[in-house]
Amino acid sequence: NAGTEADVYISVYGERGDTGSRQLLRSQKPNKFLKGQTDIFAVEAVHLGHLYKIIIGHNGLGSGNGWFLGKVVIKDPITDLDYTFLCHRWLDQGQDDANIARELTVTDASTFPGRQELELKREETWAAEKWKFQKGNTLQFYNRLTHGFICLSPDSSVDALGDKKNKYGKVFFMGIYA
Repeated sequence: NAGTEADVYISVYGERGDTGSRQLLRSQKPNKFLKGQTDIFAVEAVHLGHLYKIIIGHNGLGSGNGWFLGKVVIKDPITDLDYTFLCHRWLDQGQDDANIARELTVTDASTFPGRQELELKREETWAAEKWKFQKGNTLQFYNRLTHGFICLSPDSSVDALGDKKNKYGKVFFMGIYA
């Protein structure tokens, strides 16, 4: 459910102006904006010079309109430069911060883009996993050596001996290793 059927719009900003809002209509793929898919669009505009930001979003219409956007790469045919705008966030009224449009700045050419993407993935993973570390939760890990559970309690205590009769741990154990 990371793709969208909503109408997607983009505005590209450069040192000489902007494109205004443009709907992305004709992809080189038959179905646009599917999960894991790269779509390619031709956008005609005057030459904007060096690009520095984009605003991309959708109109929020249609079933399952939420969209997870990885990144946007714009190739300037005049200079043959690629401009990368990293997102790695939801454009969805029911996810993340509920925004359906994002302002993205160009990836700094002096920074290794892979490092920035890695940092965004780390933040994305933490956002998905941080619920486990909320106040009051006890984390349990199965220790294959002792065949018991290591429990990290909310009061910061650790039970490293492991309770072999812990019913929640047993369910976890059976679910993973069955």
